[in-house]
Amino acid sequence: EKAGVLSFVVEGIHPHDLGTILDQEGVAVRTGHHCAQPVMQRFGIPATARASLALYNTREDVDALIVAIHKAIEVFG
Repeated sequence: EKAGVLSFVVEGIHPHDLGTILDQEGVAVRTGHHCAQPVMQRFGIPATARASLALYNTREDVDALIVAIHKAIEVFG
Protein backbone atom coordinates (compact mmCIF):
# COMPACT_ATOMS: atom_id res chain seq x y z
CA GLU A 1 0.00 0.00 0.00
CA LYS A 2 3.04 2.27 0.19
CA ALA A 3 5.83 3.06 -2.19
CA GLY A 4 9.14 4.75 -1.56
CA VAL A 5 9.51 6.53 -4.88
CA LEU A 6 10.84 10.07 -5.06
CA SER A 7 10.95 11.89 -8.40
CA PHE A 8 12.87 15.15 -8.41
CA VAL A 9 14.69 17.74 -10.47
CA VAL A 10 17.70 19.86 -9.58
CA GLU A 11 17.47 23.35 -11.01
CA GLY A 12 20.05 23.94 -13.72
CA ILE A 13 20.91 20.26 -14.24
CA HIS A 14 19.18 18.09 -16.82
CA PRO A 15 18.03 14.86 -15.16
CA HIS A 16 20.04 12.71 -17.57
CA ASP A 17 23.21 14.62 -16.66
CA LEU A 18 22.30 14.28 -12.99
CA GLY A 19 21.84 10.54 -13.43
CA THR A 20 25.30 10.27 -15.00
CA ILE A 21 26.98 12.07 -12.10
CA LEU A 22 25.07 10.03 -9.52
CA ASP A 23 26.05 6.84 -11.32
CA GLN A 24 29.71 7.88 -11.22
CA GLU A 25 29.29 8.36 -7.46
CA GLY A 26 27.83 4.85 -7.08
CA VAL A 27 24.21 5.93 -6.65
CA ALA A 28 21.60 4.36 -8.92
CA VAL A 29 18.57 6.38 -10.02
CA ARG A 30 16.34 6.27 -13.05
CA THR A 31 15.84 9.28 -15.30
CA GLY A 32 13.21 10.05 -17.89
CA HIS A 33 9.43 10.44 -18.13
CA HIS A 34 8.51 7.48 -15.87
CA CYS A 35 5.25 6.90 -17.78
CA ALA A 36 4.15 10.48 -17.09
CA GLN A 37 5.11 12.20 -20.34
CA PRO A 38 1.76 13.99 -20.92
CA VAL A 39 1.73 15.64 -17.49
CA MET A 40 5.43 16.46 -17.73
CA GLN A 41 4.87 18.13 -21.10
CA ARG A 42 1.96 20.06 -19.59
CA PHE A 43 4.25 21.50 -16.89
CA GLY A 44 7.29 21.91 -19.16
CA ILE A 45 9.44 19.35 -17.38
CA PRO A 46 11.73 17.49 -19.80
CA ALA A 47 12.42 14.60 -17.41
CA THR A 48 12.98 13.81 -13.74
CA ALA A 49 15.36 11.71 -11.71
CA ARG A 50 13.73 9.02 -9.61
CA ALA A 51 15.11 7.37 -6.50
CA SER A 52 13.29 4.22 -5.42
CA LEU A 53 13.75 3.41 -1.76
CA ALA A 54 12.72 0.15 -0.13
CA LEU A 55 13.08 -1.75 3.12
CA TYR A 56 16.62 -2.79 2.27
CA ASN A 57 17.90 0.78 1.90
CA THR A 58 19.80 2.23 4.81
CA ARG A 59 20.28 5.73 6.11
CA GLU A 60 23.75 5.54 4.55
CA ASP A 61 22.14 4.94 1.14
CA VAL A 62 20.06 8.10 1.53
CA ASP A 63 23.13 10.02 2.72
CA ALA A 64 25.05 8.80 -0.34
CA LEU A 65 22.24 10.08 -2.58
CA ILE A 66 22.37 13.50 -0.92
CA VAL A 67 26.17 13.71 -1.14
CA ALA A 68 26.06 12.70 -4.82
CA ILE A 69 23.41 15.35 -5.58
CA HIS A 70 25.64 17.99 -3.95
CA LYS A 71 28.55 16.72 -6.07
CA ALA A 72 26.43 17.17 -9.22
CA ILE A 73 25.53 20.70 -8.14
CA GLU A 74 29.25 21.46 -7.73
CA VAL A 75 30.02 20.05 -11.17
CA PHE A 76 27.25 21.98 -12.93
CA GLY A 77 27.21 25.00 -10.59
